[in-house]
Amino acid sequence: MTGERTADIHPVIDTALVRRLVDTQFPRWAGLPLKLLDRAGSDHVIHRLGEELSVRLPRHPGAMGQTRKEAAWLPRLAPHLPLAVPVPMAVGEPDFGYPWPWAVSRWLDGEVATVEGLAESADAAVGLARFLAALQRVAPGEDRDGLTVRSLAGRDGATRAAIAAVDGTFDAVAMTELWDAALGAPGWDRPPVWFHGDLHTGNLLTTEGRLDAVIDFGELGIGDPSCDLTVAFTLMSAGTRAVFRDVLGVDDATWARGRGWALATGLNAYTAYAADHPRVAAQTTRQITEALIG
Repeated sequence: MTGERTADIHPVIDTALVRRLVDTQFPRWAGLPLKLLDRAGSDHVIHRLGEELSVRLPRHPGAMGQTRKEAAWLPRLAPHLPLAVPVPMAVGEPDFGYPWPWAVSRWLDGEVATVEGLAESADAAVGLARFLAALQRVAPGEDRDGLTVRSLAGRDGATRAAIAAVDGTFDAVAMTELWDAALGAPGWDRPPVWFHGDLHTGNLLTTEGRLDAVIDFGELGIGDPSCDLTVAFTLMSAGTRAVFRDVLGVDDATWARGRGWALATGLNAYTAYAADHPRVAAQTTRQITEALIG
């Protein structure tokens, strides 16, 4: 199948399909109740399966490799991490017209993190810094098949186009200065380390107002960890960002690149979704604004 045809695939995923996939491939879970989750993101459709499991199906070709990646790597990383992460239980195969591998994982309780709940929480800032520090300490090893490669410079054209497109809504001069500084900052000159790759409020779970789990490792990779600093601008205030940066020990160059990642990803989501999704508009406006603050 050509790349163009693959990119056009957007399967219809409903509860009836998920029921057939689970019942035929994993009979031990047949009959457990299925409930569609409203909190599922843009990459996956997620159902709760019984009380202890979740079923996660990629929505589009860009997410189709994430199931096997998480199944391969999360069991190796989890013992080293101070916060809960998904526990893969099984990988399902394409069937009934659904074209990609899909996952069954252990259910993680919790509420999706919010700015209102955690922005001023020094405990959450410290917890995230310690989580990233622990992730970065895990030895990468030689096997890196399927892991994400991140390039800030590779986003240059798209980011400058987005800056021009939102001029008037945001300060284009300030954004250009931030972006130039991020691209001009010295690169990561230490051995490559693990990064989560998509660390934002939607991929953090809380229990009784306490940060408890990190989910969705589909963009997991090895390299420059500055992309994970985006969470400092999606979730934290200026004060808790300072706590986070101090505990993680981030140097000026890495922080500059992290601000660049926050700007680039915020602009990408804003230009793609803000016009039709008020929640995304509010979240990305905050992310861009906080990145400009630093």
